[in-house]
Amino acid sequence: MGLHLQNFKLTIMPKSNRLLENPIYFGTELPIIDRANALRKQMTEAEELLWSKIRRRQINGFKFRRQHPINQFVADFYCHDKKLIIEVDGGYHNEPTQREHDQQRTYELEKLGITVLRFSNEEVENEMEKVIGRVGEWLGKE
Repeated sequence: MGLHLQNFKLTIMPKSNRLLENPIYFGTELPIIDRANALRKQMTEAEELLWSKIRRRQINGFKFRRQHPINQFVADFYCHDKKLIIEVDGGYHNEPTQREHDQQRTYELEKLGITVLRFSNEEVENEMEKVIGRVGEWLGKE
């Protein structure tokens, strides 16, 4: 009673390819995943502060991912259950060129059915209750 595996081919897909097929990444490519991994190691103070308040399902029980790759972008924070991105913007986001880039990025993400909430570093650092309240309010929507 032996086991015969004639003409049997086992294909194990590399982890990176499995990641790319996961719907939470919206068709992202490997270089974007690599960039997200690098960005996780160099979060700003405001991002770290907000992360400490939203990680581990602290807001309405929803899970957030940090520096999450989506299509061609890396979102600061992403809740897949609600398709919500939270962006924490530094001062350079006030520059006209960057503001235009951010608007185009938001438009592309909205085409994927994702909502983007933006907060400045100053709002996160000085008005955290207001930021958390706004996120919680949005998460409470049906």
